Amino acid sequence: MGIESDFIWFDGQMVPFEQANVHVLSHTLHYGLGAFEGIRAYEQPDGSAGVWRLKEHIDRLIDTMRILQMEVAWTSEELQQACLDVLQKNGFSAAYLRPLAFLGHGQMGLGARGNKVHVAIAAWKWGAYMGDDGLDKGVRLRTSSFTRNHPNAAMSRAKVVGHYVNSIIARYEANDDGFDEALMLDGHGFVAEGTGENVFVRKGDEILTPPVTNILPGITRQTMMEIMEHEGLTVKETLFGRDAFYVADEAWMVGTAAEVTPIGSLDRRTIGDGSPGELTKKLQTVYHDAVRGKVDWMRHHITTVAL
Repeated sequence: MGIESDFIWFDGQMVPFEQANVHVLSHTLHYGLGAFEGIRAYEQPDGSAGVWRLKEHIDRLIDTMRILQMEVAWTSEELQQACLDVLQKNGFSAAYLRPLAFLGHGQMGLGARGNKVHVAIAAWKWGAYMGDDGLDKGVRLRTSSFTRNHPNAAMSRAKVVGHYVNSIIARYEANDDGFDEALMLDGHGFVAEGTGENVFVRKGDEILTPPVTNILPGITRQTMMEIMEHEGLTVKETLFGRDAFYVADEAWMVGTAAEVTPIGSLDRRTIGDGSPGELTKKLQTVYHDAVRGKVDWMRHHITTVAL
């Protein structure tokens, strides 16, 4: 499945896909100083496109830009509208949206600060990030030999372009060794997250997830916690080791791209009976319905646009 579309929003203009180009000397291409988001739109019962938690995603994009000291020339409301315009212009009722803020060409070097800040928003059709089998049957993880970026080195709450080199090399390692995904630990050996997903584990009545200290505070993670609270369940945000997965009854990873993906095993140790657990399947069902406008109490998270 490709990433093509007809139009991309670029600095306030709708630009044909083939013309949305940047210079080879763009600063972000060389040094990785940029901010981005991943957002999903799902087709709603009336046929409109419904963007899930649009405001939270765009607000996080702006927060990341502020952390990076990048000039923010657009308001949150303007960028939210641009996302809706991209869906409407391309006729997408369901799509993945990629807002990106980056520094263009001009000055070079680590101290350059005067280059223009560009913002682009693209959209494309994208299915299951880990594949349909991953959603249905679960994925196989290995603990990465690469440590998750330290929060004092890479600002964990910021979604920064260059930070994902850490995730990419961990994902490559896991895939090359025959696994679907990697579990990353922090500098103290505690569980952090996947390469692009937050994680949860359950043993008995105890549900654990890492605290927002060494991880990206995921928006889908927050959604999961809201659903579990609504179901009368308590999630404990705490530091824990990888062995919590080895003895867990079930485990799952979540993210805008990954949605709710069961974890079947870690380091060749089967979790539970190796199939998606009852809570995982419940969360999958509620999330699947919620983003498509079928869960009344969560409908306020959806921003719709008619096509």
